Amino acid sequence: MKNLILFMILFTGIIKVQGSPNPANADLELIRAKVKAEMMAQPVDEPAVRALIATILPDGTWPGINYKDVSNTGFQHRVHLGNMVKMALAFEKKGSKLKGDAKLKKSIYSALNYWIPNDFICDNWWWNQIGTPNELISLLMIMDTDLTKEQVAKILPMIGRANLTATGARPSGDRIKIAGILAKTLLYKRDVEQFNEVIKVIEGEIKFATGRGMQYDYSFHHREDKVNNTTSYGMGYADAFAEWASLVAGTKYKFSDPALHQLTDYYLDGICKQLIFGKSPDPGAKNRDITRFDGEKILGSAPLERLLTATDYRKKEMEEIIKLRKGEPGVPSSFSTFFWQSEHFTIQRPDFFTSVRMYSTRDCNMESPYNGEGLVNHFRGDGTNYISKSGREYEDLAPMNDWQKIPGTTIVQKPVMPSEKEIQKWGLTDFVGAATDGKYGVVAFDFKSPHDPLVAKKSWFFFDHEYVCLGAGITATTDLPVATTLNQCLLLSYVVVMSDNKKAVIDRGERKMSNVNWVLHDGVGYFFPKPTDVNMMNNAKSGSWYKINHQMDSPREESSREVFKLWIDHGPRPQNAVYTYIVIPNTTEKEMENQPCKEISILSNSPEIQAVKHSGLNLSEIIFYTSGEIQVSEGLKIGMDSPGAMMAKTEGHAIKQITVSDPSRKLGKIHLTVTGKIEKTGANYKSVWNNQKQISEISIDLPQTVYAGKSVTIEL
Repeated sequence: MKNLILFMILFTGIIKVQGSPNPANADLELIRAKVKAEMMAQPVDEPAVRALIATILPDGTWPGINYKDVSNTGFQHRVHLGNMVKMALAFEKKGSKLKGDAKLKKSIYSALNYWIPNDFICDNWWWNQIGTPNELISLLMIMDTDLTKEQVAKILPMIGRANLTATGARPSGDRIKIAGILAKTLLYKRDVEQFNEVIKVIEGEIKFATGRGMQYDYSFHHREDKVNNTTSYGMGYADAFAEWASLVAGTKYKFSDPALHQLTDYYLDGICKQLIFGKSPDPGAKNRDITRFDGEKILGSAPLERLLTATDYRKKEMEEIIKLRKGEPGVPSSFSTFFWQSEHFTIQRPDFFTSVRMYSTRDCNMESPYNGEGLVNHFRGDGTNYISKSGREYEDLAPMNDWQKIPGTTIVQKPVMPSEKEIQKWGLTDFVGAATDGKYGVVAFDFKSPHDPLVAKKSWFFFDHEYVCLGAGITATTDLPVATTLNQCLLLSYVVVMSDNKKAVIDRGERKMSNVNWVLHDGVGYFFPKPTDVNMMNNAKSGSWYKINHQMDSPREESSREVFKLWIDHGPRPQNAVYTYIVIPNTTEKEMENQPCKEISILSNSPEIQAVKHSGLNLSEIIFYTSGEIQVSEGLKIGMDSPGAMMAKTEGHAIKQITVSDPSRKLGKIHLTVTGKIEKTGANYKSVWNNQKQISEISIDLPQTVYAGKSVTIEL
């Protein structure tokens, strides 16, 4: 295959080259051909290109582009760059009706000759070192010898701002992008020696990091604030590596198996487990990008397909995700994952996906509102719990959002949102974490708001068909009301409410409802073990993208969507308030009427212990905020001599499996006591029988250093 492509390069003119390619550098020519072929594979938008030819002004500009504004929120010059690439593709692509068109070439030259002397520099470094160089190298590779030597000589230094000594080339998602642009530049120049070095840099970026980069739990940090960037910068990082893994496959530059395997693990166990069914963005993992218009689409399959050209490692799993992304029949996998380096929990079943986003003294609550984006994200890390069955529940909802009623959160309700300068805060509590065995999980958040005088013990208990949400010790010293939000999403169906054991379909509007037993909307049930007063809105709301994102391309006109919102009002100055509700993500009206959640028992909901038992699964999940003990069943009591999170699978009164973690990341071991005789020793635990106390004492070693906070499961 390699020899065939080289033959085509040399003799059929697939690409035009400056000078004659050296057959000794066949691999370089093969990769060069692949790069250009990918660029040329894009469709030509003939009507749009003809419009560009018709509207370009004599000086090489287009009307409607603000060429003076180079600010972070402006820089419409990106449109000019994009126009040049669109025109170049139409001029060069075989089969294009505009291929070789003299008027089109004149327009390309005019636009480029306007750009060259102006050499626009944006206030946002990203455009100077990534955005602009990437567009210009695309233009250069596509046009090749159809640009003049003078034009090439003048744009190469602009492209050269993408280099490994650039300020943006720090270890993170940007370094690998910059290295990729540099590699394409070296391909264009046929610089074999430097290309070889840059490919080594790209491969070398696939590694675990304790600062910026891929974390040991397969989440991703772009900055020192340790905010979870897995599905933003972390996805770009993986996409860039996958692109080059495919380009160099089958050549002497091919990546090593360890690097390919690690990137595949990161893509499947990091990125895909923070996406809804591996294909749609989870709003809970988004940062400022949640305020970008039209940003919630199904992801393409190209990165996975590229990886498959380079490795067959975990091939079946990659193929399953590709099917889902292409809309082909498939069953999403079931898992429970806690990213302990980023305080982010996700769980998936074939019919739903949900996540819990938190923060601690180890990281910040949210990304700063860089470049005028994410201007209202103050509370989006406060125990955020979005619920998805399709991935479209929150699509384009951001302008209409009540940003003080984020799903899952407990927030002081202010008359106006704080300044965007007050968004990013370091956490105030270290007891944040989860215990998971890979299938089930329990999540703990000793919440202390960095914005307001508000504290709460918040926890989530996840099973197969439902999960339990508990809040205790909710206390605030403010005269403003405090609310816990169950959900805020698009209104996708009528709403049914059972209140005082009377069922009704609720009219549009906003209201407070008393003694509610359950609420059903869009197949998602919210069940209250004890009748609860709740507030609900099911009505149209309006808003503008530009109010939450000041980028110039944000739509300024108001749009309207139908919104469903459900929350519990704790009132002003709550003292040790509580909440208990159970989410059933895929249910029916009939099932809700038939006493759902009969197998679930709330064992405790206090500031000391929050615990839930699922009798059908023989599974108990417990959060100890302090040392203590709890009666799990008539013949089983479990104690812990420190704070911690745990799950216990039982058979009768006997414990068969224990999963533990240390949310505080301070302990070397967790010490448990259980009734029932267990005398067993394993590689990381020991259980002895205390005959005097008639209890078993279990000591479990905990992961340390970069693995602190990870769960440990032992079989008894």
